[in-house]
Amino acid sequence: MMTAPSYRLLENSSIAFSVLMFGIMAGFFWTYTFNVNLATAQLDGATYARVQSLFNVNVRHAMFFTFFFGTGLAAIVALLINYKHYQQVSYWLLALAALLYVAGIIVFTRQINLPLNYYTESWNPLQLPSDWQTTRQSWNQANAWRTACSFLSFSLALLTLLIRSLKN
Repeated sequence: MMTAPSYRLLENSSIAFSVLMFGIMAGFFWTYTFNVNLATAQLDGATYARVQSLFNVNVRHAMFFTFFFGTGLAAIVALLINYKHYQQVSYWLLALAALLYVAGIIVFTRQINLPLNYYTESWNPLQLPSDWQTTRQSWNQANAWRTACSFLSFSLALLTLLIRSLKN
């Protein structure tokens, strides 16, 4: 059986790990939106089609999936570990961060970004569809939404950790 100080360390460590995961994903989306998207917006259609398809294909690897899905899972595990604090504001801030991440990143990506990715990957760079610029703009806007959700989730999780550190 864990002692109270050991369990408190586990509780706080699970929140800290969630904050780390949220922060990594917020940095990923932030960098993509404010660097990659700005650069690809300046590309001609054929180059954009090739580059965006390469990004889409090359982001599908174990490390990305671990962080992309693991961030939501880490927050849920932290909520389970910290369940005895469900009456505290910090618990609900973390729950809100988890909900925002799962709905605003994972579900949103499935519903919006992935269909756009598959559409972009189907393009022939030498014969682009007439809506290629609109599609690029839609994808960039959708990624900006994910950036905002990720940043807000990270901020809420960080606030959770800060509040908990003041109480301990």
